[in-house]
Amino acid sequence: MITIIIIIFTLLLSINAFRENNLMDNLIFDPQKVKAGEWYRLFTYGGIHADYPHLIFNMFTLYFFGMDVERICKSALGSSTGSTCFILLYISSLAVSILPTYFKQKNNRAYRSLGASGAVSAIVFAYVLVNPMNFMGIMFIPVMLPAFLFAIIFLLVSFYLDRKQAGRINHSAHISGGIYGLFFMTAIFFILEAINLPVLFLDQIKIDSFSDLFYFGI
Repeated sequence: MITIIIIIFTLLLSINAFRENNLMDNLIFDPQKVKAGEWYRLFTYGGIHADYPHLIFNMFTLYFFGMDVERICKSALGSSTGSTCFILLYISSLAVSILPTYFKQKNNRAYRSLGASGAVSAIVFAYVLVNPMNFMGIMFIPVMLPAFLFAIIFLLVSFYLDRKQAGRINHSAHISGGIYGLFFMTAIFFILEAINLPVLFLDQIKIDSFSDLFYFGI
């Protein structure tokens, strides 16, 4: 499975970077060095992480949602084409999700960013587009919401935190990655198979009672 390969590669690369500062420095997103021509950093930053909790959380989320999105791509587009599209979604979302940060921070010599969160957000939102009524939640918080509602709240909170510059998390990458995941899936499925995912998305949303909006549990 492609998802498993991505996870194993990221685990190995991140763990090695924990041990070798030079490897971390050579791969991390540094807008000054990107501006100087080291464009590969728009991709390689997603293979390294700040610490083990950061790494584990991203890879657990990628496993949970990536397996399903990969299966959907292969089922709808064929094994070969679906696999290619899934790989392109993940790799391209690394660059797309960090571009707003690059333009905002390109003159900030102290800025650095790392982690696969932007690409993982693209995968999660691709999942939401196809499965809007599947329940989702945050790890260890026993409140589950339908995917479409979870995604809306996630974007609103991320916009707020990004404006407040809260913490060391790159909320901008989460936003741009998630939105890109929606556009990528919509475009690819329509171009290759004439499948209108936004229409199917809206057709699936049915709210008949409060139990369709949330429940307590994990």
